[in-house]
Amino acid sequence: MERKQGWHVLYVKYRHESKVYKELTEKNIEAFLPMATSIRKWSDRTKKIETPLFPSYVFVNIKSHKDFHDVLTVDSGCSYLSFGGQYGMVSPKEIQQIRLLVEGKDVSDVQINTALPQIGDKLKIEYGELSGLECEVFRIDNQHRISVRLSSLRQNISAIVPLSYLSAPTENTFAKA
Repeated sequence: MERKQGWHVLYVKYRHESKVYKELTEKNIEAFLPMATSIRKWSDRTKKIETPLFPSYVFVNIKSHKDFHDVLTVDSGCSYLSFGGQYGMVSPKEIQQIRLLVEGKDVSDVQINTALPQIGDKLKIEYGELSGLECEVFRIDNQHRISVRLSSLRQNISAIVPLSYLSAPTENTFAKA
């Protein structure tokens, strides 16, 4: 398989994402571990819990052959994600979209979904930190949930954003690749 510079997806042992992320940053390798905050309810309490948005994945920005090999020396780092003989790469634009979703002040309840949506309105976010993001809207319990496709990972991300941030569909939105 050909090694390329850019954002790769590192597959790590389950529940070792934070440990791997910390080790990578200590080795001065640019890494990104998107975290999602969710509210868990038990019979006696409610608590906010922060978990990795993509379980068992850590994104690494490979800038040299040395970086590529150094990443694999990290404890609990298993292998690079690959599809059909090609390493799984994520575009800088997709990394930025993930950052906007997990770091946005007006965004809540971020979740991933591996199944592609079947129905929904195709819109573009025009206001706030997510401005310019193309999305698909789902109506769930009177809340408007957006979904952003990450084709290189073959997954979707969904989150709740204010309805006032959304505009009418554009002709180029979700053009088929």
